[in-house]
Amino acid sequence: MRLPTMAIALSLVAAVGAACSVNPGAEDGADASQNSAGAGAASGSGSTSGSTSGSGSGTGGDSDSGFGQAGNLNPGGSASSTGTGGTTGDACATKTSEAGFQQVYLAFAFDVSASMGANDVEWRSKALKWDPVVAATKQFFLDTASTGFMASLTFFPGPGGRREMCSSEAYTTPAVPMTLLPSPAFGEAIDAVTPPDDRSWRIGTPTAYAMDGILEFIQAERERNPGKYAIVLVTDGYPQECRDATDSIEAVVERVGAALASEISTFVIGVDSPPGEGSPPSLTNLHQIAEAGGTGEAFMLDTGNAAATSAAFTEAIEAIRGAAVSCTIPIPPAPDGRTFDKQKVVVTYTSAATSAPTSLAYDQACTTENAWRYDVPLNPTAIVLCNDTCAAVQAQFEVSLGVDFTCEDVIEVPL
Repeated sequence: MRLPTMAIALSLVAAVGAACSVNPGAEDGADASQNSAGAGAASGSGSTSGSTSGSGSGTGGDSDSGFGQAGNLNPGGSASSTGTGGTTGDACATKTSEAGFQQVYLAFAFDVSASMGANDVEWRSKALKWDPVVAATKQFFLDTASTGFMASLTFFPGPGGRREMCSSEAYTTPAVPMTLLPSPAFGEAIDAVTPPDDRSWRIGTPTAYAMDGILEFIQAERERNPGKYAIVLVTDGYPQECRDATDSIEAVVERVGAALASEISTFVIGVDSPPGEGSPPSLTNLHQIAEAGGTGEAFMLDTGNAAATSAAFTEAIEAIRGAAVSCTIPIPPAPDGRTFDKQKVVVTYTSAATSAPTSLAYDQACTTENAWRYDVPLNPTAIVLCNDTCAAVQAQFEVSLGVDFTCEDVIEVPL
C-alpha cells in the first residue's frame, strides 16, 4: 500500500501576539475575508506556543500541486481559544485566532460497467465486486471522519449508446454535485444507478471521456470555489468501446498529467477481477494513471472474498482521504483589529508522542529541512508547509500545529 502511515488528527492553532509598537508600514495581507476557507472545527486551550489538539488536516508540498504523503485528517480544521504570553506582558498578550486548512474537493469517477457485476461469467460476480466496493464507498460518504470534505460523484459509462457515452458532455454534470460530507446523497445515487437485473448493466469503459468531462466540471467549480481539487478514479478495467486512439490508457495518462500541471491530482482505485475461467489479468496499467496524476501507484483491490474486498477498499479510501488534504494554512486575521506583520511569525508543531513543540524554519525556497513558506511573500495570505515538513507532521499519530505572531521580527521575508 502506498501510504502506510496516517496521522489521525492534526489541529491548527494560531497564537497571535500584538506588536509591541504599531508599524504604519506593516503588511496587512491577512484580511479575514481572504482566510475563511475550510470546514470542520477543533478546539483547545490557548498557550504561548499556540498549540492544541483536535481535528484538522493537511498534505501537499512546495508548490502544493501534488499529494503522495500520508494523513487522515479533517481538511478544514479550525481552533479558537485565548491565552496570555509574549515578552512584554499584557501589551503582547498571546491570543488564538481561528484558522483552517484549505478546503478540499474530491471528484469521484465511479465505474458502473457490466464487468463490475453483470453475473454473466464467474469473474463478473456482483457479489464479489460491485456489492463490497459499493458498501465501502457508501460508508466513506457517510463516515464522520469525512466531515469537512466536499465531494462529487460521476458515473461512467453514461446511459445511452456509444455516441452518447463516448462524449465528454455526458460527464460534465455529476450525479451528485459538490456536497459537504457526510451525506446520504451519494448512497442514494449509487442505489439509483445499480441495475435492477443482470441484463441492465451499461456497456463500455469510456475513461478518457469521463476524465475530460469531470475536469471541465472541476475547472468551472474552481472558478466559483477556490480550493484543493483531486479526482478519485474507481474502475475495474482498461478504457474500451470508444475509438482506441481517443480512449486508451495513454489518452487517460495525458489528461491526468495535464490536470496535475494545473494542480489537480488523480488517485486510482483498481478493482481486480476474482479468479476464474477467462478472468482478465491484473490491472497493472492503472499504475500509469496514478503516477501521471501525481499520487504514486494505484490502489489495487483483490476480489474473491467480499469482506476482504470491502476492507481493502476502506483502507484505500482512508489513505486517499488523508493524502488529499492541502498543507496550505490561510493566515488568520490578527485579533482586536491589530496589524499583521509577516516578519513576526513563528510556526511550530507538537507531536502527542513527545509533547514537545518543534520549531519550523521559514524558507521561502523550501531548501531547508523542516521548513515552511508564504504563498506570496510580497503580500502573503497563507502559510504553506514544505514537502518534508508535510511528511514529518502527517506521519505523527496526533499532532498540533502552532502559528505564533510575535512582537519582534523573527524572520526576514524577501521582497
